[in-house]
Amino acid sequence: MTASSADAGLAPGLPRRIGARLGYYLPALIVLIVGLVLWEALTRAMNVRAFILPPPTAIGSALAENWSGGQWSLAPSVFATLQEAIGGLVIGTVTGSIVGFAVARWGTARDSVLPIAIAANAIPIIAIAPIFNNWFGVLNPLSKMMIAALLVFFPVMINVTRGLSQVHPSALELMRSYAASEMTIFTKLRLPNALPYFFTALKIATTLALIGAVVGEYFGGATQVIGRVVVQSASGLRFDVTWAAILLMSIAGITMYLAVVALERALIPWHPSLRGEEPS
Repeated sequence: MTASSADAGLAPGLPRRIGARLGYYLPALIVLIVGLVLWEALTRAMNVRAFILPPPTAIGSALAENWSGGQWSLAPSVFATLQEAIGGLVIGTVTGSIVGFAVARWGTARDSVLPIAIAANAIPIIAIAPIFNNWFGVLNPLSKMMIAALLVFFPVMINVTRGLSQVHPSALELMRSYAASEMTIFTKLRLPNALPYFFTALKIATTLALIGAVVGEYFGGATQVIGRVVVQSASGLRFDVTWAAILLMSIAGITMYLAVVALERALIPWHPSLRGEEPS
């Protein structure tokens, strides 16, 4: 087959895939544009005060004005908060996975660890944040990482435990009928079964890590972090800057979520949910 014939064979499928992608995202894009236009028009027509709800153009101007300089320096603040959130995500994911493996493997660990984990998850983050700042230092990024890690730990631990434990009985019976060792059962059955649960937890954990980092910053921290920018700009009635900071953190959260989705597609392309099939 020549190169031209191969290109001709591939060409009809490519426009269909592009059209399908555009058809999937176009409604959301239209809703976003219409929403922004209505927001701008209504705030100006009704003369809404900026401290109540600034128009999108004012938020965009504040974002451009304070991106890398100005009074608020939004870009350095976003990167500093992202470092705290990613650090907390890594700490919470690693510890949650280790505890999940232990809980799934030993019943005694399950009985002793689960009540403690549930109790820790029930603690309001605004209550524990000042304590962590006191333990690790208000200006130390580790204090915000540990707050984020506390939020990340529980969903990761629970989902890893479920994924390792809730294997199909017939598959487990088949493996044992072939005299498979526990290590073989773990690597060939339990671990692949746990990966979709793990990535589900990781998608939730990305947003929780950002929430933990920002809330921890509300109670003190370096000047150039998003939590402090939000508090100080709101106190100074610069709500256009406040909304710009919120917008940047939303974009950061979406980016982290999409990174997890891409990693999931790369590591478990065989899972039915990624092939558009119903799991059996």
